[in-house]
Amino acid sequence: MTVRRAVSAGRFYPGGREALATTVDALLGETHPDSSLRGVVAPHAGYAYSGSVAAAAFRLVPRPERVVVLGPSHFVPFDGCAVSAVDAWTTPLGDVPVDEELRNGAIAAGCRAGDEPHVSDHAIEVELPFLQRICGPEISVLPVAVGSADPAEVAGVLAALDAFVVVSTDLSHFLDHATAQERDRRTAAAVLATDTAAIADGDACGAHALRGAVEHARRAGLRFELLDLQTSAETTRDRDRVVGYGAFALRGA
Repeated sequence: MTVRRAVSAGRFYPGGREALATTVDALLGETHPDSSLRGVVAPHAGYAYSGSVAAAAFRLVPRPERVVVLGPSHFVPFDGCAVSAVDAWTTPLGDVPVDEELRNGAIAAGCRAGDEPHVSDHAIEVELPFLQRICGPEISVLPVAVGSADPAEVAGVLAALDAFVVVSTDLSHFLDHATAQERDRRTAAAVLATDTAAIADGDACGAHALRGAVEHARRAGLRFELLDLQTSAETTRDRDRVVGYGAFALRGA
């Protein structure tokens, strides 16, 4: 069995099994599973910075067995979408199987198989411990790195897959707190209005994945709900150069 190792453990989140479980459970607090949810958008910074915002989305997740996790490729530029070709991803909480049926469906819908964008990236990995604590060992995932892809291309992949959707993205980067808040509010408004054209590349590091999910929602008649919107200034108190974080729920009409 080929396994993608946890490259973010001990950096973005605790590296020990017990410490990680305790941290995630504390962030989640009391969960409120919502069967109307079709997906969530959550940030992917270190848990100390964006964990509470991510938890605002994950505490509503209704224990799906199959999850597509879309995230950006921070280090490897490429066109289109790349699904992980390994058998499982691991975190300190254990292995998470990669869903072969979903992978085959994504490839048929236009994705390529390849782990180069996934090997060193944290964006998808940091969402897995939340899913593991909520869904238990029955969960399987399809990690999808989204490069320079048209929203319609990403939406087509999501439409072809029968699975819960997690979009991993932070929002604005390295602006002052007031400017970041203004830009992130505009981005949130665009998501709620399912307006892909109003989401610029600089509005989110996972802009391609986010626009694809928004386009999927528009086509499928789904709607987004804003759950939380913060910046890193909430935890670091540095208001000069911040990162924006947003949590959204994707619901049926």
